[in-house]
Amino acid sequence: MFQRHIKDKRLSRALDILIGFIIYLILIFLLIKVESISTQTAIVNFPNAIWYSIVTLTTVGYGDIYPSTVYGRAIGYIFVLLSLVFYGLLIGSFTSFIANLKENRKLGFNGTNFTNHAVIIGWNDFGNMVANQLLSVGKQVAIVLNDKKDLEFIREKYDTRNIFLLYNDFKNFDQLRKANIENSSIVFVNLEDDTEKLVYILNIKKLFPDLDFVVTLDNPDLKNTFISAGVTNTISNHEISSKLLASYMFEPDVATYSEALMSVAKADSDYDIKQFLVTPNNPYVGRGYNEAFYDLKQKYNSVLIGITKRDKYGKRQLLKNPLGELKISVGDYMIVILNGKAFKLLKKVFDVEEGYFRETSLKK
Repeated sequence: MFQRHIKDKRLSRALDILIGFIIYLILIFLLIKVESISTQTAIVNFPNAIWYSIVTLTTVGYGDIYPSTVYGRAIGYIFVLLSLVFYGLLIGSFTSFIANLKENRKLGFNGTNFTNHAVIIGWNDFGNMVANQLLSVGKQVAIVLNDKKDLEFIREKYDTRNIFLLYNDFKNFDQLRKANIENSSIVFVNLEDDTEKLVYILNIKKLFPDLDFVVTLDNPDLKNTFISAGVTNTISNHEISSKLLASYMFEPDVATYSEALMSVAKADSDYDIKQFLVTPNNPYVGRGYNEAFYDLKQKYNSVLIGITKRDKYGKRQLLKNPLGELKISVGDYMIVILNGKAFKLLKKVFDVEEGYFRETSLKK
């Protein structure tokens, strides 16, 4: 829809220019014809006629060449009047151009250079909460929405340095390139119902087959269907809330601790669960899991609770507090419970930001 509107606008503008040029040539031809009968004028050829028209239309008016016949002066009046129209159109076009630039930027049509960012497709209260959590840990977020009212709300609420907004018809998949979706770390499909989400993911994967997706499900029975469709992670809202509620009823202290760990650590004393990619600069590369466990606890008051590795098929496997002499390798993810103070230290020690990185973005 947007692309067709732009094409129609360009076609209309080109047609207006062509019509204006044809009218200009007709006036030049008539001017030469009516002036050629006079011996007191220099407007008898195209170069002089064009020169006269230009200095008249631009309001310069040197006065070196001018029409001497009644009909020639009548055409001259037309050029004078057209000069007013010309400047009006010029100023209007310039103003419109600047306004379009601002509008395109506001709507996200100029694109973004975000990489390894999260993309949220669809906006509602839940998407708002997810964006809050992501932005609070410094994650860049691109939000794709189809309601300008939501766009204005987000622009007023958030610092736009870490957020990119794209106003788009959800069916226009190619326009998602504006959000640099190919270089995102994860895509959260936040549409109205499970069926709509599934159809959307199947369609978008035709254009972007290598994306990682996460969705929330109203019907947990559809989890395997979404996994088969290529979704990386599925979360059931009812399942999470029911487990947390049962935990509060049976073991409230555990539930309180779990909820605290799921929240973002805002103060140095707050605890959170973080995952860190193991890079070649990580001091624990090649060392055992148990050794890293005790070292992190002693030096940084942090608890290593698991590690994610790739199996021989390239599938990620989360190993929760594994036993044995498991070695830490480049490309693994270390899962750590830590407070805000330790987090600042470990970012420097590990020489990497927290979170998941797609392999394609790492190669770049």
